[in-house]
Amino acid sequence: MDLYSMIPELLSALPLTLAITFVAIVAGFGLALITTTFRVRRVPVISQLADLYVSYARSVPVVLQLFVSFYGLPLLVILIGGDDFLTATIAAMVGLSFYHGGYLSEVMRPAYLAVDRGQHDAADSLGYTFRQKITRIVGPQAVHIALPGYGNSIIYLIHNVALVMYIGAADVMATAHLIMERDYNQYQFPTYLVLAVIYSILCLIAWLIIRAFEVRSPMYATKEAPVRAALMPSV
Repeated sequence: MDLYSMIPELLSALPLTLAITFVAIVAGFGLALITTTFRVRRVPVISQLADLYVSYARSVPVVLQLFVSFYGLPLLVILIGGDDFLTATIAAMVGLSFYHGGYLSEVMRPAYLAVDRGQHDAADSLGYTFRQKITRIVGPQAVHIALPGYGNSIIYLIHNVALVMYIGAADVMATAHLIMERDYNQYQFPTYLVLAVIYSILCLIAWLIIRAFEVRSPMYATKEAPVRAALMPSV
């Protein structure tokens, strides 16, 4: 098999890779939002459980989290009396969602705490509820602060999606290994080179999207204004 016939076969597995990534981004964001809310509000017991979850997501290697999801979820389903319907793809989505949610929570929480305390006090003095304070005052400011870290977390997630091959999900990386085994490992370097290009393009697209939001951020404009003023020649 030459390089030109290899690329379409690799790209045929790209939709699954993108699907796993998309589900992990969306579900992980939801988990991170809930977890961060409990962590900043310090709800007894629940906040400690949220801290434990974040510690697990950040401390345990991602590939091990995938194994826990792949072998543990069927046992949990059977334990509650259900039928084992979980596939490697579903296990990959669940495992990466839990990983991404825990990691992202450590991006959201510092961003929330970085908002000036006076903003919180002003919202409280106006009688805003916690939800109103988050959605109208603190949240928009925290989003702009969290954008760079959020972009990094998505790029890390794209990297870690390559690990789903170890639980049998037929993503781009698993397809590449099947191609190499079928051809008796004759085209290892070209295959890995094509993979490097594919993942680089995915990460570049993610970076460009996040960068577009950063540039539109009022905080970005505030930070860039002194720099542009310093670079302008004096008249």
